[in-house]
Amino acid sequence: VLLSWQSGNSFHVFDQGQFAKEVLPKYFKHNNMASFVRQLNMYGFRKVVHIEQGGLVKPEKDDTEFQHPYFIRGQEHLLENIKRKVTSVSGIKNEDIKVRQDNVTKLLTDIQVMKGKQESMDSKLIAMK
Repeated sequence: VLLSWQSGNSFHVFDQGQFAKEVLPKYFKHNNMASFVRQLNMYGFRKVVHIEQGGLVKPEKDDTEFQHPYFIRGQEHLLENIKRKVTSVSGIKNEDIKVRQDNVTKLLTDIQVMKGKQESMDSKLIAMK
């Protein structure tokens, strides 16, 4: 058994190497466990870390557990809520872009003024020498 539902609100991958070699190529274009975990993270799945008696408990051998609030045995209607997280530029408001552009313009102007003052100081130093 490479994969198990034990509690009904998470799943376990018991042997990552064998899982990657035998299961992943059947459903993905790769056999890379790290890529699979990355995909899980993009859809909101999280690795379960067990904490007991104030310390981390080391998982048995190669057992890795993942869970998602909408991935529950017998609750198929919740699966539609599992969506890929999207980060896009469209989330930035035009006003924010305008403010950022104004800030950059001000910084560039300030730099030009400072350069002018530096050049003036340099010439005064040369004249004093």
